[in-house]
Amino acid sequence: MRFAKTMKQRLNSLGFKLLLAYLAGMGLSMLLLFAAVGVVWHSGLLARLDLAELAEEMSKRIRFDAAGLPVGLQREEDDDDDEEDGLAWVFDALQHETAYRVLDSGGQAMLLSPAGPQFWSAAANVRPQQQGLFDFVDANGITMHVATERLERQGRVWYVQTAASTRLMELMHRVALPLVAMGMLAFGLVLLAAFGLCAFVTLRYTLRPLRVVSESAAAISPRSLHARLATGSVPMEIGPLVESFNRVLERVEQGYRVQQEFLANAAHELKTPLALIRAQIELEPGEGGSRDALLGDVAYMSRQVQQLLLLAEASEAHNYQFGETRVGDVAQEAVVYLQRRAEGAGVHLAVSAADADVRWTADHGALFTLLKNLLENAIEHAPAGSTVDVEITGRSIAVRDQGPGVAAEQLPLMFERFWRGPHRRDLGAGLGLAICQEIALAHGWSLTAEPATPGLRLCIALGQTGA
Repeated sequence: MRFAKTMKQRLNSLGFKLLLAYLAGMGLSMLLLFAAVGVVWHSGLLARLDLAELAEEMSKRIRFDAAGLPVGLQREEDDDDDEEDGLAWVFDALQHETAYRVLDSGGQAMLLSPAGPQFWSAAANVRPQQQGLFDFVDANGITMHVATERLERQGRVWYVQTAASTRLMELMHRVALPLVAMGMLAFGLVLLAAFGLCAFVTLRYTLRPLRVVSESAAAISPRSLHARLATGSVPMEIGPLVESFNRVLERVEQGYRVQQEFLANAAHELKTPLALIRAQIELEPGEGGSRDALLGDVAYMSRQVQQLLLLAEASEAHNYQFGETRVGDVAQEAVVYLQRRAEGAGVHLAVSAADADVRWTADHGALFTLLKNLLENAIEHAPAGSTVDVEITGRSIAVRDQGPGVAAEQLPLMFERFWRGPHRRDLGAGLGLAICQEIALAHGWSLTAEPATPGLRLCIALGQTGA
């Protein structure tokens, strides 16, 4: 299932679609090229163009005597002296299939190939000075294709004509066609691989800023709403989307700040009237169950207000001052602070450390609040006569009690706000572990709960940003 989801994501990738479109375009271009070559090849146009190119080359190799009359062909520059001219050899060996001649302005043949004048039928002499391409049928009924090239030399005009039979040109094309096709295929594959690799590298380089922006966006949390996505390296087409996202972050941050400020202000405002109510109740004469119940309710509300204030402060990253902190000293401070409460519950507190000089980068006060809340939670659930252990290692702190524990299905709920366990001795607000979670997240730590035998074990572990 995971593999199918990954494949679906890859198929829906922008880079994959662009690369697929490029490959499809390259394949279609090659197909159209092969089709165009096939049409031109079978129409005979390519052969005629080859013949016209041969006539042009022949016109450049005509050799003239001192009187300015054509007398033969010049040798090619790359032919050796002891070798026969390759082009002249073709006209000599294939006299029934190919020939050339040079005509003057009046149509008289001044230079003929070894095929002689009999090669050129009367049909070829109807318009001997016709520029371009034309056909004629010789005495044997074979169609000949002729190309004429105009040549000017010393003020005189000459016409160079080359002719080749249909069967000779078809034979040459049958031999050349597979070679041309193989060459085109090889060239197309090389081109496809080279440009495909270039397209892949280009797309990877072009889409890299999008991946960076995506990772930056994924890292933004309520504790880092001040962060913004960089737009400097983002493609111009994606820039407006990133800027819109940054504006959304500004509105979210503003709303979050307003919410946190309201929570803190409400908690501050509630502390004073609650203190006045408590003082008024205590000043009332007489004693009784109703008076004690009112005092208990006020104490419960005061604790809730205090924890709401702590929760608001723990959610703000700017409230933390990080520094090197001795974890063992902070744990001892929390134990001393809660010693009287633990004695009242008949619970013993113990701290054990694998290394007495374990140091973490942390806010001293926040770490104290974190350990204090975990110990308070453990004291409330530990049976009388048991021990709550604080175990410190180089990369973790664990608080373990020997109470009834928590059901497996309730473990994920422990760090939610206002969740309370069924075995507490007091009427807590259910915010202590939520405050611990906020402090841990602000430090880059992980806070987890796992069952022990017996009891429950709450563990703080260093994360990627921990020291």
